[in-house]
Amino acid sequence: MNQGRKIRVAVVFGGQSPEHAISCAGGGAMLAAIDRDRYDVIGVGILPDGRWVLTADEPERLAIAGGEMPSVESVADPGARTVPWAAPGAGDVPVPGALSTAEPGAIPRELSEVDVVLPILHGPFGEDGTIQGLLELAGIRYVGAGVLASAVSMDKEYMKLIFMARGLPVGPFVVVRDRDWQPSPGGGASPSAAEARKPVLDAIAELGWPVFVKPARGGSSIGTSKATDLAGLHEAIETARRYDPKVLVEKAIEGREIECAVLEGLAGGPPDTSVPGQLLVDGGEDFWDFEAKYLDEASGMAIPAPIPAEDREEIRRLAAAAFEAVSCEGLARVDFFYTRDGAILLNEINTIPGMTAASYFPKMWEASGLPVPQLIDRLITTALHKRPGLR
Repeated sequence: MNQGRKIRVAVVFGGQSPEHAISCAGGGAMLAAIDRDRYDVIGVGILPDGRWVLTADEPERLAIAGGEMPSVESVADPGARTVPWAAPGAGDVPVPGALSTAEPGAIPRELSEVDVVLPILHGPFGEDGTIQGLLELAGIRYVGAGVLASAVSMDKEYMKLIFMARGLPVGPFVVVRDRDWQPSPGGGASPSAAEARKPVLDAIAELGWPVFVKPARGGSSIGTSKATDLAGLHEAIETARRYDPKVLVEKAIEGREIECAVLEGLAGGPPDTSVPGQLLVDGGEDFWDFEAKYLDEASGMAIPAPIPAEDREEIRRLAAAAFEAVSCEGLARVDFFYTRDGAILLNEINTIPGMTAASYFPKMWEASGLPVPQLIDRLITTALHKRPGLR
């Protein structure tokens, strides 16, 4: 990198997952907050069909406003020409100000000219190691977890298995795979749907009621619901299966939901953790669902979490341990349950936590003395110090 110029950063957002809109809102927040005196910034959106687009630098059009959710298309000039990207070195040049596109799997050539990518992508095809692997192959530095940590943390089954192997506390759960829920095709001696489901339903019954049912590789509570009986369970599993053929069923844990933000340690040191916060659901929702997270102004977070100081410190310790258990890098948000008797259970780790104006990862760091522009500086600086290849 030429020390005589600004650092070039590409903020990548959107994507092909059901969390497209949340990713767009987060990308807009980062475009608005990043220090333009230090960085040259380009916005790169990924459309739901997988095409990559160079977007207008108008982050205000990516905000959640009046209950309306943004999209990559919302930062496209309606009169812009669409110009296909050519391979690097080819003669086609995008028209200035146009919405320029690359086909699915093809990266806009601008990415080869940046110093670092800041991916604000959630869910499959973004947070799960796929874009991380693409950037690794292209030799482009990026903010956040690598391929393994991203993939493991996206799949809640394997995330929990690793936590358990490291001796970290998690709640009881059952995995429902596609073959557990529907009989194999072919007829003959194949079991009926009821026969195929009996073993997994018996395992779920041992969890007790109620249970929470969610896509195993989803986020933002999309496809997540609460079941209080067998009929509700079937409906909840079918809802989750619309987003992922692999479903996680978890025993409902009574108590509070606590979050803690984590950053990779400086100069190879241990991870740094924020002041933990407690989620507050005050809008009538039954749990911390999509509405409570992004649309309900009555919901929020108490920072610091109103629990004993020694328990807040234990949550910070466990958050750092979870970060290291999955070999995370860059940043993460770790979510916990805090029971009525003071027990602390890990719920999950998010390697690309929400970055919208309503998200609590940046709010917890701000409450810990690290405002958003400085938080972005640290993420970018950490990424630039990464060596390419295995580490």
